[in-house]
Amino acid sequence: MKKLKNEAELLRQAIAVGSTYFEKRGAGRFEATDSASDKITALYRLLVQDGLIQPLAKDQENEVNMKHKLALWIERQLPENHPLKG
Repeated sequence: MKKLKNEAELLRQAIAVGSTYFEKRGAGRFEATDSASDKITALYRLLVQDGLIQPLAKDQENEVNMKHKLALWIERQLPENHPLKG
């Protein structure tokens, strides 16, 4: 797994966009007290369930790999000239 150039920023963006998707999808709502780890896991599982990202192999399903998958997902959603793309 190759780390993305702006992976931390992409992850923040993925959580922000994913939280909106999560709520509009009717899957629930994130609270301010929810940990980043809980948000990452919930978003990853919802995106896999909805077929928007490929699932990780069961033995690869950990927070580091989920973060990477979310960063890849949001990077693909960004317009070509976005500063985080790259």
